[in-house]
Parts: sequence; structure tokens; C-alpha cells
Amino acid sequence: MATIDIKTAEGKKASTAELADSVFGIEPNIPVMHQVVRMQRASWRAGTHNTKTRGQVRGGGKKPWRQKGTGRARQGTIRAPHWRGGGVVFGPHPRDYSFKVNKKEIKLAIRSALSAKLADEQLIVVDKFDFEKPCTKDAVKVLEALGVQGRCTIVVTDENVNAFLSFRNIPTVDIVPSGDENVYELLDNKFLIFEEEALRKLEEAMA
Repeated sequence: MATIDIKTAEGKKASTAELADSVFGIEPNIPVMHQVVRMQRASWRAGTHNTKTRGQVRGGGKKPWRQKGTGRARQGTIRAPHWRGGGVVFGPHPRDYSFKVNKKEIKLAIRSALSAKLADEQLIVVDKFDFEKPCTKDAVKVLEALGVQGRCTIVVTDENVNAFLSFRNIPTVDIVPSGDENVYELLDNKFLIFEEEALRKLEEAMA
């Protein structure tokens, strides 16, 4: 069993917790993590980019000049693809970029991400973020006390609304409610910070 220090919001050691090796002690599967992150990013694409074909471009209904006798190449419309302002050949059209990944692969990717963060000493566990009211200034002080610099992802329990509202305005912080964790947000940071209760819920779901 791997162990990790549980810290207070002031950055002091509160206790020590054991973590399941099946979730935090596996060999990270990089290809699976890459596949799941690709799936997430593809599903976020709007897919609304569009180009017009020669039949959709305005104008060009009249033949520009007669077929023979002008000395120029024959043309049927000024909206053909080789004309300036003409249609686009094989251009992009609205489409869905999403694709599916098996649930087992998603769970494996999450376990791999957690194991990698623990091995790289980028995983921080806090007993509880106890804010009396939403306050971004207090949230910044908490990060300073924990020694966190740069981008970080913070996972809090659903009930801790004050913590969510306190951290969400900090540009370098990605705040995630418990149960909404995903591989991209677990990896796209320098530090991964969990409330202890949120970590236990995720550990139980992934075990």
C-alpha cells in the first residue's frame, strides 16, 4: 500500500493515509491515456466549420462567354473551383468528431493518471477546504501555504460550494466537483490537489 501525507489548508501535516495499489500503484498505461484524452478533446470540437461547394456559391448562373470562337478556354460558370471566389473542392463541412472508448479503458486511464501523479510527487491531499464564505483571496493563500505554483487541478466534494466558488476565479486553477473527474483534467496541470473525502470517493469508484 502506498502512503501519502494529508495536509491542512495551512500546509501542515495532519495525518497519513494509505492508498490502494490497484488505483495509485500501477504502471501508467500511456497509450490508453493518450487514447482517452484524444476522445475527450474530439468530443469537445464543435464541428461547425463549413465551406461552400460550386453549387452553393452565389452567382455564376450565366455562361461567361460563348463556347467557341473567342480563343479562350471554354468555361461554364465563374463559380467553378479554379475561379477566384468559386466553390471549394473537398472542403470541411459540419460533422461530429467524437468517437467511443470502452469504459474499462477510461477507468484504466484514470488509474494510470493517478499513479503517475503520485509517482511524480505531484499529488496533494488536503483534509478539507474550510471557507466560511467564498473568498478568492483566501484561496490564493491556501495555494501559497501548500507550495503550489503554476497550473493545478483541485477536486472538491459536491457539498463544498464555498471552496468551488473561491478557487474558480484563479486563472491557473481548474476546479472540479467530485464525480466529474476525467483524464484530461487529471493530467493537464503541474499539481493535482484532492480533498480527502473526494479522493476516497474516486478511489472507491476505481478500485
